[in-house]
Amino acid sequence: MSADTAARHAVLHATAFAAPWDAAAFSALVDQDGVFVLAEPDGFILLRTVADEAEILTLAVRPDARRRGLGARLVREGGISAAVRGARRLFLEVAEGNAAARALYAGAGFDVAGRRPGYYARSGGDREDALILARNLSATLP
Repeated sequence: MSADTAARHAVLHATAFAAPWDAAAFSALVDQDGVFVLAEPDGFILLRTVADEAEILTLAVRPDARRRGLGARLVREGGISAAVRGARRLFLEVAEGNAAARALYAGAGFDVAGRRPGYYARSGGDREDALILARNLSATLP
């Protein structure tokens, strides 16, 4: 990933998250085996495949572009790309209280597979559980 691309992803990520990743984090992740990104001007999804599993590392959509199907399209295309790379299951972590993201992932066929207590740090020292979501990718490819 070029430095300019990493910087663009970091700027977009900062519009979507209270604790954004910087350009160095994006560059370091994409340099790892099995990590790939699908990007559009208003959003991107970063995934990692290992053996027959894949994980959504982050999904960011610019706030003014939300609720127009971009997130759902990126999740769908990310699942297809992961399946092409040999993944049979796709996982992610989402904050339990993130109703919008949970609805997006439920609509994409994800189910709760587990919980990580206190996974996310919040302002004021509070912590929030992460739900581990998963879906099979067997029906993703024709």
